[in-house]
Amino acid sequence: MEVRIQAIHFDASDRLQDFIQKKAAKLEKFCDDIKKVEVSLKVIKPETAMNKEAGIKVLALNGEFFAEKVTDTFEESVDVCVDALSKQLTKAKEKLRGK
Repeated sequence: MEVRIQAIHFDASDRLQDFIQKKAAKLEKFCDDIKKVEVSLKVIKPETAMNKEAGIKVLALNGEFFAEKVTDTFEESVDVCVDALSKQLTKAKEKLRGK
């Protein structure tokens, strides 16, 4: 599984990148057919409390799954996105099995 992290207009720390890699790896529990995970991180202007946006796109099961969240920290945003994507992947897998 390929994980691509794109930090827009800033440099993501190694700690943040490691965190994202670990979270992305957890998605493999829900679907073993993940080809690629693309993560985009963005700081929303103006500088307010809730200004860290994470968008995660997962290419799996012959489809595309996406989640985006804005919170106080990138870690929290990624966390919420991974939760949403795990639900989407589980639902899609159940749908495939039902056929």
